[in-house]
Amino acid sequence: METIMVIGAGGGIGLQVVKQALAAGYKVKALVRNPEKLPLRHEDLSIIKGDVLKPETYSFSLPGVSAVISALGAHGTGPTSLYSAGNRVLLEEMKRAGVSRMYCISASGLDVNPTHPFIVRWLTRNLLQRILRNMYADQRIMESIVRASHLNWTIVRPPRLTDKPVTGNYRTAIDQMLRKPYTIARADVAHFMLHSLSDERTFGHLVEVAY
Repeated sequence: METIMVIGAGGGIGLQVVKQALAAGYKVKALVRNPEKLPLRHEDLSIIKGDVLKPETYSFSLPGVSAVISALGAHGTGPTSLYSAGNRVLLEEMKRAGVSRMYCISASGLDVNPTHPFIVRWLTRNLLQRILRNMYADQRIMESIVRASHLNWTIVRPPRLTDKPVTGNYRTAIDQMLRKPYTIARADVAHFMLHSLSDERTFGHLVEVAY
């Protein structure tokens, strides 16, 4: 039975990854700052309390893991370095532990999609990218750090996230933009990652996923 580690397991996507992974028969190590935010108990679930910015968090938890899904997410719109700093520490510790497969979550809004109608492109550039400029700036740094890691990484860029149930029915595009990607459920982002863990076509690539 494979073991995966989920960083940010108490968040929307992270929690979905944990639930679906357990249902699929994986053993799961769930890293959270506050274990009370992960209201799950399962014989194949290990809940780890830790700080993603501290290397010692991973020294005892990464051994035996076959893949890591980083679902870190910052709250608010102020300056943040959580995405870049957290994943930098994670990647360094993965190398030490000999774990090579990882996912990280970014956002499709980092770039303006030319297939969107004019009003959506205008809103993305003049509203969304301004409001989320701090998060997007740090996610760009994170993406550059991940790309330089030489691990079997996949950067996932979803559009607007919803809390709808998993469907398993969505579109993906590798290293290119999807046509008019508007929404996707957090549950289906989790579904995509879990169902492409061994898909070498996604290794070292950016993937957009949307309905």
